[in-house]
Amino acid sequence: MAEAVYQQCIDARCGATYGIEQVLAACPACGDLLDVRYDWDRLPVPDSLRAFESRWASRDRPLDFSGVWRFRELLNFCDDRHKVTLGEGQTICQPNPAVAEYAGAARDGLFLQYEGLNPSGSFKDNGMVAAFSHARMVGARRVACASTGNTSASMALYAAHTGMQAIVFVGAGRIAFGKMAQALDYGAHTLEIEGDFDACMRQVKLAAERCGLYLMNSVNPFRLEGQKAIMYRVLEALHWEVPDWIIVPGGNLGNSSAFGKAFAELKELGLIDRIPRLAVINSTGADTLDRLVNQKHLTFNAGSYDRQAIAEDWQWQDQTERRASTIASAIEIARPVNAAKCLRALEVCNGVVRAVPDSEIMDAKAQVGRCGLGCEPASAASVAGLRRLIAEGVVGRNQRVVCVLTGHPLKDPDATVGYHTGRYKPGKDARGPRTFANRPVRVVDDIEQICQAIEGLGAGQ
Repeated sequence: MAEAVYQQCIDARCGATYGIEQVLAACPACGDLLDVRYDWDRLPVPDSLRAFESRWASRDRPLDFSGVWRFRELLNFCDDRHKVTLGEGQTICQPNPAVAEYAGAARDGLFLQYEGLNPSGSFKDNGMVAAFSHARMVGARRVACASTGNTSASMALYAAHTGMQAIVFVGAGRIAFGKMAQALDYGAHTLEIEGDFDACMRQVKLAAERCGLYLMNSVNPFRLEGQKAIMYRVLEALHWEVPDWIIVPGGNLGNSSAFGKAFAELKELGLIDRIPRLAVINSTGADTLDRLVNQKHLTFNAGSYDRQAIAEDWQWQDQTERRASTIASAIEIARPVNAAKCLRALEVCNGVVRAVPDSEIMDAKAQVGRCGLGCEPASAASVAGLRRLIAEGVVGRNQRVVCVLTGHPLKDPDATVGYHTGRYKPGKDARGPRTFANRPVRVVDDIEQICQAIEGLGAGQ
């Protein structure tokens, strides 16, 4: 195509291209996922990543204050007049020696990229701000998504900000109250579907097509463009030095897909000299990617990947009535829509995949909280996965690692209280020793016994 920015099918055997003014959830020619692609020779791109630092001096301008649009030349698909922002991306990437010690890493080698500081409390805002900008560019008025919680919270927030109608599809009884509360409070129309996330995803795609809704799930290629900015901020925090490893929770695989695309583009532009390795971590209760990569040895194969192998896995899940089940509700997804793009990211980043049990995820979550940060259960999969990979010798103890913490601890307070008290939500995996449980102490209404209880606590942690 003649355009400097366009959409393109990721399957190398198809490669069809489309204009950015088209609203597409899949390639009309073959049904595969789409990318936003750039003709970099025709677009303004800085010679060095350090050029973006100058925008810290103009943070009174909304686009420069945004931790996504601050890097707008690297996702330059629409005019500034269409761009939406709520000040997303004011996140931190900091070393945490205590969590590093728990994971088995060198005390100065682990950095935690904390996305819980975004306006809706999760990483989703990075993608939503880009998707809503595209929605505004094409004149959309109604938006929709299927969600395990964070997507609906973020979409509802940005819909309220832009004056669009939001319609949320959630599985009945399968969403943490902390996230459900956000969608309701921000005014989204919420449909509780009698099924899991995968059922909601199937139905929202049909509804978007029939009812003319702009789909905000990560099959939308513009959403993943915004999520690239998480890695730009990581590099910025590390003084533009590329780490050895990025560790990220799996789920629907939008983040891992976006990260791989970000690093591939930065390397193509000569803005980094090497690409970090990537580890994608899921729960053993939602281990589809682990099965595809480590058991079936599926690879992206330069865009000629085995689509039939994925379809057969989905069919096998139907035949065996296999359903995702994990306390880490944000990654409780059996059919990740971005499986193919994640395979590409693994190819680009020489990546690995692991699945860890809920007990290890919750222990890691407790350590993150005790060490002064806090996160929702799914976020802690990255730390649990790092601990596993160091024990296996895949990640070196002295390598520089960034674990992405995707959401705020108050996203799922029931899981946190359940871990510390032993009262897990029905149907969730309560097994495991709860090694770091901070159990409340019940004391009668008597000052003497209260003081005895206080003395019995010891001098500190």
